[in-house]
Amino acid sequence: MGENEAAPPALLVVDGANVVGSVPDGWWRDRRGAAERLRDALVPLAARGLPDLPGPLEVVLVVEGAARGVTGLPEVRVVAAGGSGDDRIVELVREARTEQPERECLVVTADRELRGRVGALGAAVTGPRSVRP
Repeated sequence: MGENEAAPPALLVVDGANVVGSVPDGWWRDRRGAAERLRDALVPLAARGLPDLPGPLEVVLVVEGAARGVTGLPEVRVVAAGGSGDDRIVELVREARTEQPERECLVVTADRELRGRVGALGAAVTGPRSVRP
């Protein structure tokens, strides 16, 4: 990175199904609505960041299944996984780390296997509570 280039914003990738499923609030009756509420709750994080990861952040919400129709917002990019949401999250982290190895990546999930997979790529991991309203 040259002297005049700003560091890229950190990448925050949110495992939508895992975060939505972390609270038994009836999300299973309206999976798409639950994913939209999560997306909306992520908006302020794009500018403000998290306690251990100051903003601005590039926020990506990965959705799958019935939540695939959720649209993105200027502050939150929504990526619909064609198959496994976990596999798509790993792809996003791999792409980010390949294109900009110095870029910080944080994945929000409680899934143990996914935590290991993205950790092996150099991403940090935090649990769903860090982004729940």
